[in-house]
Amino acid sequence: MPFNEKQSFLTLREKLEVLLRSSDHPLTVEELSQLLALPPSESKLLYEHLRHLAKSIWQKSKGREALVMVPPTCRSCGYIFKELDKPRRPSKCPKCRSQRITPPAFKIART
Repeated sequence: MPFNEKQSFLTLREKLEVLLRSSDHPLTVEELSQLLALPPSESKLLYEHLRHLAKSIWQKSKGREALVMVPPTCRSCGYIFKELDKPRRPSKCPKCRSQRITPPAFKIART
């Protein structure tokens, strides 16, 4: 989704918010990075931006909206990473040690 002329002056976090609100399904960091045309070296920084965006959304909406995360899952054994304290992509599964892990996906939703 290319941004129009008005939206091209938005900050990166504002663009993230627009993408997460307009998407009909949760988006991974890789998908967000592609939609924002970020170089691969900067895609890891999106996790930090998502943490701050989660706080902003919660405060702006007075608790009526939240950034929700579909947790990462191990493709080998099915382990679901439910206990993550912040958005990130785990390196390996604590149960089977596999590195085949689906990335977390994000969406803004009403609470």
